[in-house]
Amino acid sequence: MTGRHVLLIEDEPNIIEAIRFILTREGWKVDSHAHGTGAVEMVQKTDPDLLILDVMLPGRSGMEILRDLRALPEYENLPVLMLTARGQMRDRDMAERAGVSRFMTKPFSNTEVLAAVRDLLAQASRP
Repeated sequence: MTGRHVLLIEDEPNIIEAIRFILTREGWKVDSHAHGTGAVEMVQKTDPDLLILDVMLPGRSGMEILRDLRALPEYENLPVLMLTARGQMRDRDMAERAGVSRFMTKPFSNTEVLAAVRDLLAQASRP
């Protein structure tokens, strides 16, 4: 099942359920974690093919988590789709500097999420 495992770090239950529904229906395995604290450890424990990461989380921000992951050699190329309720340019710039693969503003459509996940995994599987 390589290339089909997604870790979702998001604290809003309705978003977790929506994304889990969209992706499991398409054959992906989806794990979730609802807190910024322990997020890096959760990535290490589950070793996903793709990370979907919210910017604003209780405990630690998605930006901090992303910076920590990019500092670890085994996760410097992990595809990361970052979700935010605030689509301001400043947030996008910070995320890009931290090493995000793609940025998506809430609310988003099911089609957008699915297309982004497919695209990021396709890019990651290229040599």
